Amino acid sequence: MSERRLTGIRVLVTRPRARAEELCFLLEEEGAEVLAVPLLEVVPPSDDRGLRAAAERLGRFAWVAFASAPAVEALVEAARTSGTLGALRRLRVAVVGPGTARAARAAGLEVTLEGAGGTGAALGEELLGRLAPGEEVLLPAAEEGRPELEMALAGTAPVTRVAAYRTERQAVGDGVWSDVLQRPPGVVLFASPRTAEAFVEGGGRPVLGSARVVAIGPTTAAALGALGVPVAGVADRPTSADLVEAAVRAVRG
Repeated sequence: MSERRLTGIRVLVTRPRARAEELCFLLEEEGAEVLAVPLLEVVPPSDDRGLRAAAERLGRFAWVAFASAPAVEALVEAARTSGTLGALRRLRVAVVGPGTARAARAAGLEVTLEGAGGTGAALGEELLGRLAPGEEVLLPAAEEGRPELEMALAGTAPVTRVAAYRTERQAVGDGVWSDVLQRPPGVVLFASPRTAEAFVEGGGRPVLGSARVVAIGPTTAAALGALGVPVAGVADRPTSADLVEAAVRAVRG
């Protein structure tokens, strides 16, 4: 049996276990004690008219670009409601990374471009080389999401960005915080800037003083840095396996 490289290490995953099942499994395979603390809940956007309008007029777009799995799920549901799933499946699909690609394929979409850089900005740069003049891109995104992908395409291709979902902070029970503070994790994993912000603003900063903080990518690492949180490791790619490898490197050097 191969060495379990995180044996005895308590790892805090800042997502619901249901949305991080693969990550939790891989950590436990390495011997880690995993504590999943959900901080954000995905909910419909404050105003879904833009999403509904885009779903009704999918034929005008050449590409749809997704930066997250919830964006995929929201647009697919809107297209299903509008009766335009067939039109959606005819679009060329660009995704920011493997997790989003899995969500797209699970919904019956064929992925044309899977970004190699792991960020919205990198996907935008890669997509620029694929666009024909005048082709319009649909960008379903988080209501409060960062504009990197949209900015990368700005001035070169017409982009329609619509709010597909938003995130709300989820209350963490006093018992959970008490457990975390009494038995601090050795590693804390962050998979999005919003999660990092919610963790710090929700009272988790004392936990980070003694933990190795690991980010899923450079955007999340930059957000942590802006919050004054030192980052011990960054995943090479935005996948569960790479996030685990980054955690191992942070612990073992």
